[in-house]
Amino acid sequence: MDKTDHNILAELQRNGRLSSQALAERVGLSTSPCWRRVRKMEQSGVIKAHVAIVDPAAVGLHVLAYAQVSLEDHHPDSVAEFDSVVTARPEILECHAMSGQHDYLLKVICESIGAYDRLLSEHILRIKAVHTVNTSFVLRTNKSTTALPLEL
Repeated sequence: MDKTDHNILAELQRNGRLSSQALAERVGLSTSPCWRRVRKMEQSGVIKAHVAIVDPAAVGLHVLAYAQVSLEDHHPDSVAEFDSVVTARPEILECHAMSGQHDYLLKVICESIGAYDRLLSEHILRIKAVHTVNTSFVLRTNKSTTALPLEL
């Protein structure tokens, strides 16, 4: 990837709805070569998706939480069960295997604390290998972005 590809990605991260022509003008290319570069990045997986970023509060999702999960064991069957439950739950936006004191970090969004409690009691805590769950609730979001720092 060269500087032009990075410029294309930066523009698309700012506004994924740019037309091919507008994008090409912003990065100093003609439309066809710009479109080919975008297509190549889509096909190679550099660009994973074109999505709308929805305001959670506008759709009734008011509780954002981070849950640190520790498993009692790491047997492949235990990990598979955990992964299966986590993958099936739409409230769980992200799941990261972690180094350190806890095994996983979950990013969870729900309409209420009660909904989070139900997710925990009806799904997460029913996984046999789950030992502990420590939850922190977001009080205020100071920064939230999906744009990657391409200049690094």
